[in-house]
Formats: sequence, C-alpha cells, structure tokens
Amino acid sequence: MKNIIVKNLMVPIHKYAIVSHNATLQEAILALEKAQQTIDPSKFKHRAILVFDKDDNIVGKITMFDILKALEPKYGQMEAAGTLSRSGYSPDFIKSMLKDKLFWNEPFEFVCERTKTLRVSDFMEATGNGTYIDENANLSEAMQQLVAGRYQSLLVTADKKVIGILRLSDVFTQICDKIKTCEL
Repeated sequence: MKNIIVKNLMVPIHKYAIVSHNATLQEAILALEKAQQTIDPSKFKHRAILVFDKDDNIVGKITMFDILKALEPKYGQMEAAGTLSRSGYSPDFIKSMLKDKLFWNEPFEFVCERTKTLRVSDFMEATGNGTYIDENANLSEAMQQLVAGRYQSLLVTADKKVIGILRLSDVFTQICDKIKTCEL
C-alpha cells in the first residue's frame, strides 16, 4: 500500500462539484448534478460539494446528509436524539419523542423556496485539521486517516493548496481490486 500515492487516486478539484460560500443551496445542488454528469459510469458518483471562499480557498464541504438536514429545519432538534441514543435510550423511546415533530410536513413549494435562500456557508462543514492529506502521501497513510477520523473524504494538498479530493469510495475500490488479486 505504500507504493500507491494519493495523487494517483484523487479526483482533481476541477472535476469535482465546487461552489462559492455565497452560493445558494439550489446552486450547490445544480453544481453537484453537473459534476456527476461528467463522471465515468464505472466510478462512484460524487457525494459532496466543495465550498470556496472569496480568495478561492476551499473552506468547507457539503454532503448529501448536510443538504437533507438543511432542507428541514426541525432536524436541528434531532441532534439531541443522537445524544440520547449514545446515552442508552432505546430507538423506540427516541422515535416516540420525535413523533410530534412532524418532519417534512410543509408543502414542498416551501422547501423549494428554502433552496433559493439558504446560503451554503450557513450549513457547510468547515474543513478541519484532520481533513487534509498531502498529494505524495501513500495509501496506508490515507486509509489510517480516513478510518481514524471516520471521514468520507480527504482534501488533497500540494504546497498547502487544495488540488483534489480523495474519496473513501475510491480508496475502498483500490483495496478491493488488490484483494481480488490475492490467491485463494
């Protein structure tokens, strides 16, 4: 695994969905769709959108999960449910607590309107120290970072500038391809 280099597995930034921090949710969704149309059908589709600031630096990421959560403001109330489940409360108890919240109860037109006013910067995941990896790092280092941080992707850097994204799906595919060559 040490002879496989991150830059050979990454998706270059110019081939990824990317939007300004001032973009609306609707613009971000359209950018993701456009980027997915250019992907080789044998590859996994993108599951996130990268966000850049006024200086063209990558400052965040939006996942499909983040989009769904942003579309329904009541999901913010569910954060407590995650804490409850980690505290030992049963799924049935938590479900009964959330029953009265009536998620997705408004007309879909309201959801559509929300996509035109929500700014990406309001719900993106800001990049953190553990989310970067150097382009010359090997696959072993990347796997360790992905697993230890439970990341779906890492931002690939060259001279402290983001040049691509290393996706867990691509690392997983690489590992599976190597395993298939093992003798039984």
